[in-house]
Amino acid sequence: VLHGPRDLDPIVLRRGLLVFVHQPVTRSVPLDDQISTMFSRIASSVAAASATARRQRLTTTTTATTATARLLGCGMSAQSSHNNNHQQQHHYQRHTRSFATFPAPQLFDYDTVTSHLSVTDAIDAVEDAFGALALGNVDVPMPMHIGIQQTDTAGPGDCHIKGGYVLGAPTFTVKLACVSFYQNLQQGLPAGSGLFCVVDAVTGAPLAVMQENRFMTDLRTGAAGAVALKYTTTTTSTTSSEDDLTVGFIGAGAIARNMARAAHAVRPRMKAVVFGLAGADEFAAELSQELDLDITVADSAQALCAQSQAIFTQTPGSETVLELDWLQPGTTIIASGSDQPTKQEIPNDVLQASKYIADLTQQTSKVGELRGALQAGVMTEQDVHAELGEVVNGTKSGREGDELIVVDLTGTGAQDAAIGQVAWDKLSAL
Repeated sequence: VLHGPRDLDPIVLRRGLLVFVHQPVTRSVPLDDQISTMFSRIASSVAAASATARRQRLTTTTTATTATARLLGCGMSAQSSHNNNHQQQHHYQRHTRSFATFPAPQLFDYDTVTSHLSVTDAIDAVEDAFGALALGNVDVPMPMHIGIQQTDTAGPGDCHIKGGYVLGAPTFTVKLACVSFYQNLQQGLPAGSGLFCVVDAVTGAPLAVMQENRFMTDLRTGAAGAVALKYTTTTTSTTSSEDDLTVGFIGAGAIARNMARAAHAVRPRMKAVVFGLAGADEFAAELSQELDLDITVADSAQALCAQSQAIFTQTPGSETVLELDWLQPGTTIIASGSDQPTKQEIPNDVLQASKYIADLTQQTSKVGELRGALQAGVMTEQDVHAELGEVVNGTKSGREGDELIVVDLTGTGAQDAAIGQVAWDKLSAL
């Protein structure tokens, strides 16, 4: 260090001093001469650093140097000098540990998260995030998937890790979502869990850990559904008090409920129909009262399609849920059940016949509905009409006539970043 460039960082010089004084002395050279030479070299190097840097960052070195010089001036022994420097080193270590410590992140438990956030909180933020994503202003890595195979000691289940940063936002988000841990049901526990980590985009320090158990994931998925519905459906109603749009929901679980709430936020006078292998009656009863919404229960997916101009599909995705000849002209399908390579809700011939819109093509081609059509050879990535953010920005068209539209929602880190920022803004103010 002492023989290095003259513009060495002062912190490096400080560390060099502490290391040097703990090295064995050279017996052939008087100790005072060695120390004198050492300080001379340090002084030369420090002089090359800026005065501001010296004032701000060399407090510990100055203290150590002054104390050592006083010891030498008093004629104290080399051992005493060594002991004093050892004490100064401990002071320096305490100083650096204090400097490097961030406050612990705030922990928001499930009850706090669920009682203060709703899907309507997320719609505008998610819409903006899609627009930014299409402009290349969101850093979104490919999701990580960890498959937990069933053994005597684990599983079965899946873990998804996503995240993203929207350019200019004060935070970014990393999310862990665990799903399909169906053995939990035998213990009275939900099959899914998860958390969001919201991080300060200035310092890189975690601000909050939110135990959301997929609640926030479902909110941002519902918000994406609302954005898709807004840009791919129209109404022919001539009065503001009516809406001729009937929205169908295939699947009646937690995501379907948030899709319904979000759809109602952008089309408040719509009508709804639901079909599910389980829970459809409860879905209709709960949301009819909550949203003051006309909801009927269909006997089959085919009957639902015959009544619906827009259809949300949110099932486990183990098999396709509708057929091409069931659909009315001008139908919009918003599919959110496929998020890994083993799932597919929409048949390939429906995808091939549609104006296909992806949330993020690099994802839907790997884990979304598009993957199946690509593998079957009936579509290429050039057949993708648009990404949803391009439709939001107006650079690509949404609905233009009575074309069939499929919107493929696999869930993006942009949505996670958006809902993470919304959650932090609300919860940190409590």
